[in-house]
Amino acid sequence: MITIAIARGRLLDEAGALLIKAGYAVNNILKDSRKLIFEYPKLNLKFLIIRPTDIPSYVEYGAADCGIVGKDTLIEEKHDLYEPLDLRIGKCKLVVAAPKGFDFSSNKSLRVATKYPKTSYEHFTRLGVGAEIIKLYGSVELAPLVGLSDVIVDLTASGETLRKNNLVEFETITDITARLVVNRVSMKVKSKEIKELIERLKKVRKK
Repeated sequence: MITIAIARGRLLDEAGALLIKAGYAVNNILKDSRKLIFEYPKLNLKFLIIRPTDIPSYVEYGAADCGIVGKDTLIEEKHDLYEPLDLRIGKCKLVVAAPKGFDFSSNKSLRVATKYPKTSYEHFTRLGVGAEIIKLYGSVELAPLVGLSDVIVDLTASGETLRKNNLVEFETITDITARLVVNRVSMKVKSKEIKELIERLKKVRKK
């Protein structure tokens, strides 16, 4: 049985639809919001529902054979994983945003609020901009509005949340999609099953 780690929310909805399209009847995974483990013996699949940031660790240490996780999580922390497939779902981008009228040119050093401290630090270092990074776990958009930070680095899909909080996107750090990641040992001992999963998903993902 292949064990796949995935998180609830938009990504689960899109991944579930992709799996169903690929011929895996996992419909009830989208309906039951309380269960953490779903088993499908006839499909030889088991799903673990966990936090997005924990997925790479579950896969790296073998608690799951595979994971479906956003590229943002993978670039923030390095893990020893195979990344064989861009699923082309969960599309969004990691951006720098600030209140309307904020003048970047007058700030030699920035205070940056973000869930992505490593990625943010590396980005501003490449630009030659000094940055004090403030790690937050939620409500990042609030930080510049109450004076906690000058700018934020966060994910956005439509930009609607930024607009509602009177924030403007200044630059895109990178485009983000969800990836299938695989444990290195599992790729060897369950090679046939995992390669079949990869091929079936590859055929039905968006172009």
